[in-house]
Order: sequence, then structure tokens, then C-alpha cells
Amino acid sequence: MLFPRTETILRSIVGEYITKAIPVPSETIARDCELGVSPATIRNEMAYLESEGYIIRPHPSAGSIPSDKGYRYYVESLKGIELPLAEQRLISHLFHQVERELEAWLSLAVTLIAQLVQNVAVVTMPKPVDCQFKYLELVTLQDLLALVVLVLRGARIKQQLITFDQVISQPELTAIANKLNAAYSGLTSSQILAKAIELSSSERQVTDCLVKIMQAEDELEYEEPYLDGLHFMLNQPEFAHSQRMQTLVELVEHRNLLKTIVPKRLASYGVQVIIGKENKQEVIQDYSVVICRYGFPKEAVGTIGVFGPTRMHYARTISTVDYLSSVLDRLVAELYGREPPTGETRSNAN
Repeated sequence: MLFPRTETILRSIVGEYITKAIPVPSETIARDCELGVSPATIRNEMAYLESEGYIIRPHPSAGSIPSDKGYRYYVESLKGIELPLAEQRLISHLFHQVERELEAWLSLAVTLIAQLVQNVAVVTMPKPVDCQFKYLELVTLQDLLALVVLVLRGARIKQQLITFDQVISQPELTAIANKLNAAYSGLTSSQILAKAIELSSSERQVTDCLVKIMQAEDELEYEEPYLDGLHFMLNQPEFAHSQRMQTLVELVEHRNLLKTIVPKRLASYGVQVIIGKENKQEVIQDYSVVICRYGFPKEAVGTIGVFGPTRMHYARTISTVDYLSSVLDRLVAELYGREPPTGETRSNAN
């Protein structure tokens, strides 16, 4: 922990640099902080912060900028931050204006986040950790050929053709579907495999098809996310250099951004902040990520986050991601006919 005066100076450096994107000289700190000490004392405090790795000076005669360690200290000091009430009401109003469809909600969410924080926003479709069987339909197409229509929890629909070893009529397909619907409702693929049930060869064939569809779905780590705000981010001073801009655009164009920014261990609840070299992927170690889960951990979980330079307005970004995640919690709860998650704190940055 830093002494109060030292912490005040660090917070001032971080705030000034976030706002103006230029190194902060000691004269600015002396003018803005009103600490009642001499400029020499402030310079000594800044020298201490530099020696401890909280700030760095790009050039010996230049002002100071925060290091990753300095940003981390600043983020950890943010307590009880919330999006202004007027903006919360506006967001709530906007969500009531769109169609009551998950895709419309996620599209609105990513647009709002990008506009509010002026960085890249990403939102993923909520997905079960292990998908669960909800309903099956079998539709005959030809003598041996049928269409499998599999509905998973969370209104996810998968279709696949299946070729039987013998001619099978529509009434027979309907009977198979009814039997499997009764037996497999709410089960995961592993639970279906483990279920002891007597099956005919055709029923076993359909079951094998279902399990393969569900296993493939479980192996999908990420779907293409909703993404917005790239133009906001590219307008920032950090992207005046073409190489940095090219790296970012390549991540987006190759659809690797989400896989790159999401940590392997992401907390089930709460906003998580990953700053600079805390990111495991070298390609994004000049950036910060503010990210959060939403939905139901064992049923349907999505990701909502912001990606931007380390010179990020952290208080604004954390409060925005926190609030929008709670909004999506409620909407997903409506979709599943559940009460939204309670008793969890989303506003603590990790």
C-alpha cells in the first residue's frame, strides 16, 4: 500500500494521462492536487513511484506515464463505482424499445458499450457449458433418409440428415422421437450415453446422431461475437503508428479477437480487468481487457467485455460492463423463465 499523498499523486498521474494521452509533468500535479507541499517534494514522490515501478518516464526530461503496475493499483482502488443513474434509465428504456429477441438484445448491448466507453466492445451469445437436450423431431425425406431437428436448451436448433439401414415411415419416426423426448429431456450428451434404456437399432442410430451433434456443440469454444467500436479505438493516439493498427485489424479480420482476449480462467461472476502484460497472449500485451460473464453458470453463459489500450477510462468501462451484464442477466432470465441471479457482486474488479 502507498501512503495517502503518494497514492493521490499516482491517481492524478493516471487520471491526467487517461484524459490527455501525454506524459504528466510534476507541475501539473502541483497545480491540480493542492497537496500543500513544495514541487520538490512532489518530484521526490514521483521518483519513488518510478523506482517502485508504478510510473515510467519515456524520456529523462519528459513527464511520467502509468505502468501496468500503476494502472493495477489505480483499478484496485476503485470502489463502489456505478454508471450514472440517468444513463442506467436510458439504457433500460432502449432495451424496452427493441424486439424481445436475444439477437436484438445482444446487438443493442454491444453498440451501447462501444459508444459509452469509446473502445472495442464484444458480446457473445449465451451458451450452456454442456448443452442440454430439450426436444427432437424426425422428418422423413425419402425411404431411408430423414431430417433430425434437435432443439437444445436456450432455443438453439441443430439440424442434420440421417440415413437409416431400413425403410422407416413418418409414424415410426414420430414414435421414435416421442420415446427419446421422454427419455432424454434435460440431459447432456454424457448423461444420454450413460442412461440405461432399451433401444431398437433405429433408436440407437438416432441417439448416436444426437450425441454427436451435442458433443460437437460442446466443443465449440466460441461463436462469432457481436463486435462494435473498432472505429472509436482506431481514432485514439495509440494507433497513430500503422504497425499497431495493423495488428489489431488482423485480430478482428481473422476472427481471433475473442479467443485472444478471454482468459482461460474467467470468474463466473464479477468484472475482471486484465492490464497490459497480465494478458497471456503477447500480441495484446499493450492492451487492457475488462470482461464479465452473464447468464446462468450451469445453463447458459455469455461473455461481455471491452478491449482497448492500457490508457483506458477504467472507472467508466468497469461500471458500464458491470451494468450491461446485469441487464443481460435479467433478459436471459426472462428467456429461461427464471429469476435473475442474485447475491453476487459484479462491481469488484479483479
